[in-house]
Amino acid sequence: MSAIQIRKVGLEDIADLQSIGRQTFAETFSEGNSEEDMNQYLEEKFSVSQLKSELSDENSMFYFAFVDKNIVGYLKVNSGDSQTEIKDKNAMEIERIYVKNDFHGKSVAKHLYNKAIEIAESKNVDYVWLGVWEENARAISFYRKNNFVEFDKHIFKLGNDEQTDIMMKLHLNK
Repeated sequence: MSAIQIRKVGLEDIADLQSIGRQTFAETFSEGNSEEDMNQYLEEKFSVSQLKSELSDENSMFYFAFVDKNIVGYLKVNSGDSQTEIKDKNAMEIERIYVKNDFHGKSVAKHLYNKAIEIAESKNVDYVWLGVWEENARAISFYRKNNFVEFDKHIFKLGNDEQTDIMMKLHLNK
């Protein structure tokens, strides 16, 4: 496999972001959720207007992962008031790390994760946090291997279905 490249996403990349976002979310969660709930979530969260709003937010950043000039995954991080739940100025949220199924196990998520930690360190935050679906064993294992610890739970609404996310955090060494 060729080297993995990471590049910041801009407004000109909305169509690509919408495509990779919808594909990877559907690949990750379709099996455990109803088609109706999935469609509702994908329409709301990956609409052009929603993505434009998020890309225009100075406290949110997206990054693509490329292999051979093909987008194979992406990252979204939030700081300040753009964090979805904890609004701690000394924290940063990893809201999304998604990778196409064909690229699981090929270090793409690790590259995106490393980019997130690099950003957190440059922002000089005390910790990084995230929420992960309690049934997403692969992601939970990934974050545990990277020294994240569970600290709480919250409800994540997928369409009309309320699901439980495990909240995890990593304290950064300064």
